[in-house]
Amino acid sequence: MFATLSDRLTSTFKNLRTRGRLSEADIDATVREIRRALLDADVAVPVVREFTAAVRERALSAEVSEALNPAQQVVKIVNEELVSILGGDQARGLTFAKTAPTVIMLAGLQGAGKTTLAGKLAKHLKDQGHTPLLVAADLQRPNAVTQLKVVGERAGATVYAPHPGVAGEDEVPTGDPVAVAVGGVATARSRQHDVVIIDTAGRLGVDAELMAQAREIREATQPDEVLFVIDAMIGQDAVATASAFLEGVDFTGVVMSKLDGDARGGAALSVARVTGRPILFASTGEKLEDFEPFHPDRMASRILDMGDVLTLIEQAEKAFDAEQAEKMAAKLQKGDDFTLDDFLVQMQAMRNMGSMKKMLGMLPGMGQMREALDSFDEREVDRVEAIVRSMTPAERANHRIINGSRRARIAKGAGTTTTAVNQLIERFEGAQKMMKQMARTGGGLPGMGALPGMGGKKSKGRMAPQPKKGKKAKSGNPAKRAQQEREAAARAAGLLEAPAASKGSAFGLGSKSDAAGVPDMDELKKLLGG
Repeated sequence: MFATLSDRLTSTFKNLRTRGRLSEADIDATVREIRRALLDADVAVPVVREFTAAVRERALSAEVSEALNPAQQVVKIVNEELVSILGGDQARGLTFAKTAPTVIMLAGLQGAGKTTLAGKLAKHLKDQGHTPLLVAADLQRPNAVTQLKVVGERAGATVYAPHPGVAGEDEVPTGDPVAVAVGGVATARSRQHDVVIIDTAGRLGVDAELMAQAREIREATQPDEVLFVIDAMIGQDAVATASAFLEGVDFTGVVMSKLDGDARGGAALSVARVTGRPILFASTGEKLEDFEPFHPDRMASRILDMGDVLTLIEQAEKAFDAEQAEKMAAKLQKGDDFTLDDFLVQMQAMRNMGSMKKMLGMLPGMGQMREALDSFDEREVDRVEAIVRSMTPAERANHRIINGSRRARIAKGAGTTTTAVNQLIERFEGAQKMMKQMARTGGGLPGMGALPGMGGKKSKGRMAPQPKKGKKAKSGNPAKRAQQEREAAARAAGLLEAPAASKGSAFGLGSKSDAAGVPDMDELKKLLGG
């Protein structure tokens, strides 16, 4: 979503870093580039003026002139101002009623994604131990009720739909949405549902009928939260639409949908500041799992290409089973080998974390490798799993018995080539060494050692070849030798090292990272396999 804006800002700051001291002309030129980048990203003009004025004022102050590294201080200022316009440091969660049920009303234009988001929100709440009830109060859009039933079933939530709604374009809407909403709250109270999510009708544009109906539903149900769902790709219209809904319905929070789109995304940088209402959630894909709480500081970090390490860690904690991890650690402590069976378990856990591209995109500095990231084929993970599953139990337990004829049989069973099998085994052996080292030093997040490479060209049914590297002599300096061992383990892992990371180096990416947390790209390329 913010690729273009991120690239423009990163390029601007890169030019700043070549200067030891910053003159007023340097700061004016930087602010001018930031202004252009924000306007190109469809950020509202009043927000751009306010943002650049604040950055310029702070950049010309003693805060920068007296700093040891003025360029990095400017990056810090821009980051803090981005966090401010996105809603501030503190992310707010949903407000729950003291007496159940908590009523949540969704409002927004037609096509913003309210119905799909209702299912995502229901799944999110269900995973937290709540018992949500979805209410189908959109009786105007064709098949809206049917769609809510489908997403509700996928989310494992009950749907209250006493009226079938409209099935075709030519049908005249019947039924009373206000009565349906009131009935849904009453049903939730009688059936012990602690959360009610009301899906309301939208329009192609803001009109009096839409606002009147939304106000009536709000007055009749007295919701604890009114969430305004806005399409992140709406552009400059975001401010006018949000202002109209704020005046007409008075929503309490914002949900950004379609944040994974390829538009410029200025809506996310405009709505919170213009309306004064916080962004609570972000919808980042089509699946029900592609839904996350919105953290202004983390989003600002992504925009400035500094990564989103905390979200990545949270996703890892959800995907990796703690008991299973303890068993794995105990096994390694005993000196038992990390086998291909273990690797398969780790691969499945990695898959549970979601899209590999999305995860890699959360690493600091990945904006400089966008082409390689875009060319990464998610299906390579399936091909790796197919190769492992084509092995016999004995082969997975001891890969050393896999000779030439066995490799040919495995390749045939997986529908790939012996070259791909050879590459997987080579990468797995590197992962084995890494796991042994982690057993000695303790900690870490395994699982990506044998993932295919992220070369610039798309692979056709096989894993991207990795360049062979000569062995580097070990240093006689104990500290330097320990650093070499950590780098070797990181290269074998393909992504993550042990979690002992300092500030600005969240994944143990070495010491060559600046104050903004952007790692040295030579190190990052090593971590991604060349």
